[in-house]
Amino acid sequence: MTAPESAISLQDLRKTYTGGKKSKPKEALKGIDLEVPRGAFFGLLGPNGAGKSTLINILAGLTRKTSGHASIFGHDIDTATRQARLSIGVVPQELIVDTFFTVREALDIHAGYYGVPKHKRRTQEIIDALGLSEQADIGARRLSGGMRRRLLSGKALVHNPPVLILDEPTAGVDVELRTHLWNYVRELNASGTTVLLTTHYLEEAQELCDRIAIINRGQVVACDRKSVLMRRLDHKRITLKLESPVTEIPQELSGFDGTCVNEEGHLIVQYKASEANVSAIFERARAAGLSIRDVATEEADLEDVFRTLTR
Repeated sequence: MTAPESAISLQDLRKTYTGGKKSKPKEALKGIDLEVPRGAFFGLLGPNGAGKSTLINILAGLTRKTSGHASIFGHDIDTATRQARLSIGVVPQELIVDTFFTVREALDIHAGYYGVPKHKRRTQEIIDALGLSEQADIGARRLSGGMRRRLLSGKALVHNPPVLILDEPTAGVDVELRTHLWNYVRELNASGTTVLLTTHYLEEAQELCDRIAIINRGQVVACDRKSVLMRRLDHKRITLKLESPVTEIPQELSGFDGTCVNEEGHLIVQYKASEANVSAIFERARAAGLSIRDVATEEADLEDVFRTLTR
């Protein structure tokens, strides 16, 4: 059997939570169509309440979908449930660990749940990779929040899944853990593991992901390669640091919407890259008699795109 092109495939996926006596039914997912390519580092972004956790819980088997189809590495989550579950590892948001076992025991037992034979278990490899060597034989109840996060990451990897889902994996953790985790996840992705990441740290998604989907109010509002998504916003900004500060905008530069003078008396010019370029701005500045000491440019980032699409 050849491997599917999509690591995760969703067609018209819907989820409606039934209401109670005092609450109306809530439609959390409103027909999600999404393809996560095999081998991708895929970002799934959205504001709180957008439906990200519901989608992940459906894939993990923790929530029943209302309708639609979902498959993981070619295995339908309804008709090939066991194969679908074996194809993913999920690092959840909640720091829930079994406090009765050491780190080593917890990883070993979790591998047993997946039917991994003892001679094929990667317990020590995972311990070393996630920087848990010093804590390997310590009870989980004595672990800090960051170390528990590492343990949860390790448990998601014990069965060597082709798809790894990271649900807010660095929320509230220190910089060292974040760096350690991302280095290891990058290695996994480079070796062929598909990574699906949800995060509110948009700078992480911008740095790590090659493809990004943004969902809002239960619907996909954008899905594309990161480079294409970033180009959806056409505006750029350039700061002209002047030898002689000014107090008002010269007439020659007044045609650019959003142009202003900052507190230091320098000009900030916002322009559309599709309609103008830096050389045209410099020509107008020279025509206005301005002497430029230095320049600083700023382009739209993923946060700008996110805010525009979820506004």
